[in-house]
Amino acid sequence: MKTFVAALLGLASMLMIVADASAQAWDMPRTADGKRDLQGIWTNATQTPLQRPEEFGLQGFLTAAEAADQEQGWRDRIERYSTPSDPARAAPTDRNTQAGYNGFWIDRGTNAIQINGEYRTSIVVDPANGRIPYLEGDRPTNDLRAQWRAMPGVAPYDAPELRPLGERCLLAFGSSSGPPMLPVMYNNNYQIVQTEDYLLIMVEMVHDARIIPLNQDPHATDLQKWMGDSVGHWEGDTLVVETKNFNRLQSYRGSSDQLTVTERFELIAQDKIKYSFTMEDPLSYQRSWTGEIAMNRRPDNEPMYEYACHEGNYAFAGIMGGARELERQAAQQ
Repeated sequence: MKTFVAALLGLASMLMIVADASAQAWDMPRTADGKRDLQGIWTNATQTPLQRPEEFGLQGFLTAAEAADQEQGWRDRIERYSTPSDPARAAPTDRNTQAGYNGFWIDRGTNAIQINGEYRTSIVVDPANGRIPYLEGDRPTNDLRAQWRAMPGVAPYDAPELRPLGERCLLAFGSSSGPPMLPVMYNNNYQIVQTEDYLLIMVEMVHDARIIPLNQDPHATDLQKWMGDSVGHWEGDTLVVETKNFNRLQSYRGSSDQLTVTERFELIAQDKIKYSFTMEDPLSYQRSWTGEIAMNRRPDNEPMYEYACHEGNYAFAGIMGGARELERQAAQQ
């Protein structure tokens, strides 16, 4: 009898463990064709920097306590930057246009990247030092706009084509539109729509839309697209997207027209995509390098609103006119 009771108690204990594990588990969402369902609105906002700060050296991860301390420091800094500006302050004289935003407008979140329980010290995970292996040790200048600017007698404000694409409202700045899709100071949201034959990524910033054919013919060679020519396929439950043939005016930190970006989208939890990307460019990098970001699902009741970029529509006349005025003043002096 005692043996029977003990067996019953053991079975009950086992059932409780199984029930608890089931409560914590989640059902992998899949589309009608059996692929992992990546659809939804996601954010990659994070305070984790792209390249690892030098003080971390080869330390790729933080402990939970270190991550909590770092995140509290970010919250404290955001609170300081969010204090109201003094309306009686004098006009700035240092021409520092980088100070055009106070904390109210900035939304990079307060979290460190956390993937599979590990808190990252940088987005770059390979090489081991978390740094981009530039070919010459610094950012290259292989992009077409940099080549134009390097021509004798050409000044940065001589023509709209010499200005950054984000300033012209053609693409998001800071590679928010991608690829690679990287977090910037705000508007770090993405909506994914998925069918059997295509994947669409709608980027909040400048409402860029990237339509990626799946399991179709290789890359087009007769044109260069904004955001490059992307082709995707599934490797098991991971979506792999290869992009090349970027428009020559689009460049990631001075990369060349030989840039190839390979992205991987892996749904690792109900509310998290592990997004990784590998950059290859023999004219810009000593070797390929890879970054990883957590894309976290936004709540269902929080839609992605339209981003209305105004600089290219309203401000460019002022930008060009200001440059002409400075030239006129310099000529008079």
